[in-house]
Amino acid sequence: MREAMAAAEVGDDVLDGDPTMAALQDRVAELVGTEAALWTPSGSMGNIIAMMAHLKRGDAFLAPAGAHVLDAELGTPAWLAGGMPRPLPHDAGPGRISPDAVVRAAGKDAPYYALRTTLLCLENTHMSAGGTVTEVDQHAALAAAARDAGLTVHLDGARLWHAAVALGLPPAALTVGVDTVQVCLSKGLGAPVGSVVAGSAEFIAEARRLRKMLGGGVRQGGVLAAAGLVALDNIERLAEDHVRAARLASGLAERGWQVNEPATNIVLMWPADLSSTLRRFEQAGVLAVPMGNAVRFVTHGDLTDADIETALARIGPVEAPSTRPA
Repeated sequence: MREAMAAAEVGDDVLDGDPTMAALQDRVAELVGTEAALWTPSGSMGNIIAMMAHLKRGDAFLAPAGAHVLDAELGTPAWLAGGMPRPLPHDAGPGRISPDAVVRAAGKDAPYYALRTTLLCLENTHMSAGGTVTEVDQHAALAAAARDAGLTVHLDGARLWHAAVALGLPPAALTVGVDTVQVCLSKGLGAPVGSVVAGSAEFIAEARRLRKMLGGGVRQGGVLAAAGLVALDNIERLAEDHVRAARLASGLAERGWQVNEPATNIVLMWPADLSSTLRRFEQAGVLAVPMGNAVRFVTHGDLTDADIETALARIGPVEAPSTRPA
């Protein structure tokens, strides 16, 4: 990847375009089934660009509870896009919402002083729910329900590659019916930086302006785009991460820890005492991060099977009963 970055053919992407950046954007657009695409420095920027394009002041948007756009982007959908967030409970399983919930929340014939619900934001995989996957028929039903309710649809697909690999499907199968989608080049794929937001050619023309407003103009962006092109060659390798996550989860369960059954590469563990458990793990040489009341583990391309076994040996058995929240 570093060799590709050093050898990248570059131009000025602010002026007349960068050939390597153009190649990356075209490749992602083809993968996700859209007309065009635009590189952004981060997934958060890609999401807010889409939401700024879709929302007006006085609009509300729907998203599954715990979605990244709700809890991990510093309120930018409200601050910069002017949209009021409306979280939807997971009534169709962890990280998933039902079409009926979308229709009910969208509402109809509201008085002039009420918020107008105009956008549905989906997330696949749903990170904070443990990397859960929305399957093709579920996704299509949600997109159709949103369309019938007069909503546009944005898909936060930062981990869309993981969902596609888990289902054995091309990524475009999971973007049917959406207006825009954001995908990440670093989440499991190994690029040091970068995401891509995709949609119609008209949307991408506006997205380029919005990226500049947010400070995301790039000059010789091909250096970074070259890393993204190599990253896209790693999509099928994500299956290895899923297998290692399953092994990690089963090993933790064997040792008495309360864990989820991972659908992709995220393992959540619910200890009795979160802070003391994290300290214990750190002292044993295992670093992990908290997520709510859980410990989050993520498998990735720098890990081996031996690393998983080493982590399990260092973590050891549970010292106190652990309970998964209802």
